[in-house]
This record gives sequence, C-alpha cells and structure tokens, in this order.
Amino acid sequence: FNRNFSEPAVQMEVFEKQVKLACDMNKPLFLHEREAHAELVDILNKYRDRLPPAVVHCFTGDAAALDRYLEMGLWIGITGWICDERRGLHLRDLVARIPAGKLMIETDGPYLLPRDLDPKPDSRRNEPMYLPHVARAVAAARGETPQVLAAHTTATARAFFALPNVD
Repeated sequence: FNRNFSEPAVQMEVFEKQVKLACDMNKPLFLHEREAHAELVDILNKYRDRLPPAVVHCFTGDAAALDRYLEMGLWIGITGWICDERRGLHLRDLVARIPAGKLMIETDGPYLLPRDLDPKPDSRRNEPMYLPHVARAVAAARGETPQVLAAHTTATARAFFALPNVD
C-alpha cells in the first residue's frame, strides 16, 4: 500500500517549510515519521537552535532512532502499537529508556486499535476510551504503576501543550 500522495522530495520541501513556520511562530511540532528518520533528523537539525517543542508522534522506531530523538530533546509518543504482538514488542524494551517528562501516550484514533483488547470492539475503530489500555501496557513495560505513568505523562502533556491544571 503506497501512502505517498506526492513525491518524497515534495513532501520534504513542504515539511521543511512547516518546521520553519513553527520555529518562526514558536508553535509546537507534532511529527509523524514514517520510514524517513534520516530525512526528518536532517531537516530538524537545520533549525535545532530555535526548534520549538516537538513530539515524535506514534514512535515505532528502533533503539538508535529513539536515542537520536532524545539527544535532540524531542518528546516521544507511544500508541497502541506497543500492544501489537507482531510488530510492537520491541517498544516494550524501549519505553523504559524514555525519561519521564519526555514520554507521551496516544491512541492514534481512529487507527491502531490495540490488538490485545479483549473483547475487541465490533467497529475496529480506535478511540480515546482505549487510552487507559495503552497506558497499562506502557506502565507494565516501564515497571511503573498505571497511576505513576498517568501522573507523569499528564504533567508532560500539560507542559508541552501549555495546558492549565484542572483540579
């Protein structure tokens, strides 16, 4: 399945313009890197000295990619991919390496329904109500309680997106 609706060179050109705009306006970046780690890093490095907060959404990469993103000061988003016994098992080892304050949990709804949900919803649509399931999987892989994980990932999201505390 080819997801490229435009040529990769055009995608990189437009992406760089978006990164520059985010830098100029000091707005956070929500990045989705799909088989373009080197290109993403190259573009971000051009703006590194003025890069606003940026999260690598739906991280599914390897240890080297994770290390590089963390070295660059990026945040890491983990989705229900970690619940996929076919493709996400490597994330269970990697999530423990993400410092509190740099980790976010995501649903990626309506996609990436956690494969280990039981029972599975008839719709096969991922929704925010499954975020606690993802959080439990991430917490278990990190050796944390779901409550501890929820506290630090909520604080991370609030800080990243400049959201107010709600008590």
